[in-house]
Amino acid sequence: MKKISVLLALTVVTFSCVSKKKYVALQQENGEIKSELQKIRIAKEDLEAKFDKIQTRVDNYNAKIMSLKEDVGTLTEESNSKFETLENGAVISNNSKTKMLETLKNVDAEKLTKAKTLKDSMNLAVAYNLEKTISESNMNEDEDFAVNINETVVMISIADNMLFNTASYRLSSKADNVLQKLADVINSEPSLDVMVEGHTDARTISTEFLADNWDLSVMRATSVVRKLQEKYNVAPEKLIAAGRSSYQPIAENDSRENRAKNRRTRIIILPNIDKFFALMSENDDVAVNNILD
Repeated sequence: MKKISVLLALTVVTFSCVSKKKYVALQQENGEIKSELQKIRIAKEDLEAKFDKIQTRVDNYNAKIMSLKEDVGTLTEESNSKFETLENGAVISNNSKTKMLETLKNVDAEKLTKAKTLKDSMNLAVAYNLEKTISESNMNEDEDFAVNINETVVMISIADNMLFNTASYRLSSKADNVLQKLADVINSEPSLDVMVEGHTDARTISTEFLADNWDLSVMRATSVVRKLQEKYNVAPEKLIAAGRSSYQPIAENDSRENRAKNRRTRIIILPNIDKFFALMSENDDVAVNNILD
């Protein structure tokens, strides 16, 4: 019995010693784990801080890239809208020049060889568009109606018997057909200015309402201008009325036929080149101005 008690006591002491060692070992291991976790936590925080710095740099780089893209776009737009000055003081943008070159592809090659300057090329482009507009208007030439295109200027000569009664400045009913076609041409192109010139023969005239040929030529031009504005909706700011009296004849005033040639109304269509190319480039929001204004 005594032996058994001693044996039990030894067993208890042995297990007690083993448990204490394990406990100490576990405590030590737990401490090491906590220490590792703390190191990992510190490392994680350090990595997060570094990541935040990197993200900030990335965001800054992206912002710079976007800014550079905007700068490139702005520079491209500025480059396209840069103006080249012509010898007459007008200017043309790169966008407008591109549009002009597209138009010139349709121009006769022989005419293109004669274009020595940018202004020559502009004239060809404008003339092409005007000729196209005139041809589409069905303005057929005959002895009483003539169309002449000189560079960018279109001159339409209309015999007085197509517009007026003899020695009168009042438009006849026959004028409607001609003026309708003329208005169609003018209204088709917003960049046109139009001068209406009255011309007479050399025979003198004096009536209750007309002092001389100056009066007659001016009144005829004014009658045409008013009709174009009031009946055919041509913008008045595009119109100019002028009288030449008998001082610019196209034939000698020595016969009935020649005097009839001199009695005419001349319509001079003057493209405003600045407006013309501004309109060509309106989708690019590029305006073409005259630097002398």
